[in-house]
Amino acid sequence: MKAKTSQWTPKPDPKRELEYAEKLAKMIRYETVSYKGQIQREKFLGFHKLLEELFPLVHQHLEKTEIDGSLLFYWKGKRSDKPLVLMGHQDVVPAEGKWEHEPFSGDIENGRVWGRGSADTKCSVMAFFQAIEELLAQGVTPEQDVYLASANTEEVAGDGCPKLVEELTRRGVKPYIVNDEGGSIVTEPMAGVKGNYAMVGVLEKGQGNLKIIARSNGGHSSYPPKNSPIVRLSKFVVALDKHNPMRSKMNRQAKEMFQNMAPYGPSWMRLLFGNLWLFKPLLVKLMPSISPQAAALLRTTVAPTMQTGSDGLNVLPQEATLNLNLRYIPHQNMEESNEAIRKLAAKFDLEVEVLDAYPSCAPVDAHSDAFQLVESVIQEAFPGLPVIPYVMTGGTDARHFQKICDACIRFSPVVYGPAQMKGMHGLNEYLDTVSLPGAVDYYKLLIQRNA
Repeated sequence: MKAKTSQWTPKPDPKRELEYAEKLAKMIRYETVSYKGQIQREKFLGFHKLLEELFPLVHQHLEKTEIDGSLLFYWKGKRSDKPLVLMGHQDVVPAEGKWEHEPFSGDIENGRVWGRGSADTKCSVMAFFQAIEELLAQGVTPEQDVYLASANTEEVAGDGCPKLVEELTRRGVKPYIVNDEGGSIVTEPMAGVKGNYAMVGVLEKGQGNLKIIARSNGGHSSYPPKNSPIVRLSKFVVALDKHNPMRSKMNRQAKEMFQNMAPYGPSWMRLLFGNLWLFKPLLVKLMPSISPQAAALLRTTVAPTMQTGSDGLNVLPQEATLNLNLRYIPHQNMEESNEAIRKLAAKFDLEVEVLDAYPSCAPVDAHSDAFQLVESVIQEAFPGLPVIPYVMTGGTDARHFQKICDACIRFSPVVYGPAQMKGMHGLNEYLDTVSLPGAVDYYKLLIQRNA
């Protein structure tokens, strides 16, 4: 396998960067934290007024629909047979801890826009609104219908996006492409793979939360019995850690990801992934032990996250619980993975309650016309940037569109380096302003090339 190098780096464009950064900063300063079980419509209506101020042409020329604070815009094209949906969510997660810049300051300093939502995902919302604002100013009418979908409950897995999908279903709209968050332009996506890469999400894993319950008659801690609830839960966790019941398999999407990335890696990577016909069984066996990231690409993951026990320091619990978060892989999807947990739990006299769960999504065919259109747009917007289809381990609102669209592609056209990845949902979230012009250009090209 011939060695390759990634040639693309973002090119500074100070005038456009400042214009776009100032708009993004204003969006950051309007706090849009979402909370589970709360609609908060009035808060988001205020944010909509800000969007109207920032993007007046969009609001003058596109048909706007608001549903409990979530937004749907319709831009009528010359044709309606291949409609395009551009997505990004309005809401953000809470900002706790001590930040270098206040989390809702929207400070612009040293080529960075600081604040919660700068990377996740007000940058995308700003970019596709700005793209259409500029196309409208040029008098452009799109070849195909365009929809903008922006829910206000993505971070809490709420019903904002499902309601938007219901509205499109009611209208009889079947999108040709849905472009949501999930992938991005990632700097050094794997150890040893230098440079920037367009990591385009083609497979989103499912997710479930299971409660493991241990029951007893309780009692005083001064004469503890064997196999009390917490002991049984502890044995279960150790067994789960030592003998993971989830099967590893290199599916087509993971295989294509590694094969596309291998030429840009070190010699050992080119050797192994360039000869999967020989090394695939070995890699499937060894990769889960190499890194958590590698394991997540090949199997359903199981993470213990929360525990409860007695309310008293000297009281044995009548009930102790352990919560597990699962991310389902297609070859061992929701029902089979949950059943594997049930079988293991039964060995320790434990009950299993499914709190919530949804299966992995149908993958996008990286050889389809829709994916190849996105790939060509990326290559036009970012010359020299390699495009890598990849398996997503996180969740997005795009999964709700799977019922009406065969090509739900997860890609935000901004650069995420290690600092950006760490800052999302964490401290000191920021985005480099140099990312913004390319993001706007990407959405403009996608709209114009979808003919």
